[in-house]
Parts: sequence; structure tokens; C-alpha cells
Amino acid sequence: MRLGTLYLNTTRLIALSTMAASLVACGFQLRSAPQVSSALAPLELDCQPPAPTSLCSSVREQLELNGIELTSGDGAKYHLRIHDFEEDRRVSAITSEAAAAEYTLRHSVNLELISNDGIPVIARTPLTTVESYLYDETSVLAKQREEEGVRQQLNNRLAHQIIFRLTPISPERLQEIRDNHEKTSTPANTPTDAL
Repeated sequence: MRLGTLYLNTTRLIALSTMAASLVACGFQLRSAPQVSSALAPLELDCQPPAPTSLCSSVREQLELNGIELTSGDGAKYHLRIHDFEEDRRVSAITSEAAAAEYTLRHSVNLELISNDGIPVIARTPLTTVESYLYDETSVLAKQREEEGVRQQLNNRLAHQIIFRLTPISPERLQEIRDNHEKTSTPANTPTDAL
């Protein structure tokens, strides 16, 4: 009886070790969420239609997890604008009978971060993410659910891209952007011709 238990425990230990080694080999690691500077707070999130609700909710959730106070209107120091959302769905592979075998979904959106006095902190920046999935016309309902899952993944990836764009913005970087903006927007002194 003891020999069987020892064998079973050894087998489990080997299986767990193999799984752990496989995860490390494929590059899996736990990642902490990127940190957004509190210098951006209070922040207005302006997520304009037709951006999906799930994308806007994901960005809002990640900002709140970073401790960023969200507000609207004149109370905001910075305005994060997410606009011009587009979704593209194309056939990327066909069967020998000329039926769709694989689709590629592409989501794109534009991002801007502007101070309350109109200084562009992040100029209009396009973000895109793409994913392909297999299609089987014999199980349409299952594939529709899979496609919805792919859409959600794409929206989550876009939300992560937006947060990553915000992470390098520190108080020092904000001051540097403001100083550069003031230098470029101040007209140069031009000498007047003597009469």
C-alpha cells in the first residue's frame, strides 16, 4: 500500500515539475499591471461611439486599478480621448470548396491625451490589434460565440495598449512637454526696421 502511494506522489510531482518547466519554456510569466502616474489625475475618459462598451469599460477599470481619479468636464486636468473605432473582418483562408475556413478580425482606434488648456500630451495615435480564428460552417453557433470571444480579446488588448501609452508620462515628462509647447508656440521676436 505504501509503495503505491509513494509511486502516485512521485508521479504527481514529476507531472507538476514538467508543467512548470513547460510554462517557463514557453515564456509564461506573471506580469504586473503597468503603472499610470497620478500626475494625470483627475482625468476625463472620453470614449466616443462607435467604440465598444467593453473597450471603454476595460480602460476605465485599468485606470481605476491604477488609482487614477476619473472625472468629467472642467474638473479634469487631462482628457483621454478614444475615438474613430473601426472593426474589420476578412476571410483569410478558404476551403477547397471555396468556403471560408478562417477569418481575421482587426480592431483599431485612435488615442489622444490633451491637457485642460489644450496642450497635446499624446498626439493622435492609431492603435491596432489583429486576431485570426478558424471557421466551420457546420457549427455556426459555436463559431459565433468564438468570434465574440475574439472581439473581447481584441478590445482588452487595445485597452492594454492605451494604458501602456500612458505609463511613460511622469510629472517630469509633463513639464517637459509643457515647456516645449510654450517654446514652439511663442512667436519669435522680430526686429523692426529703423526708419
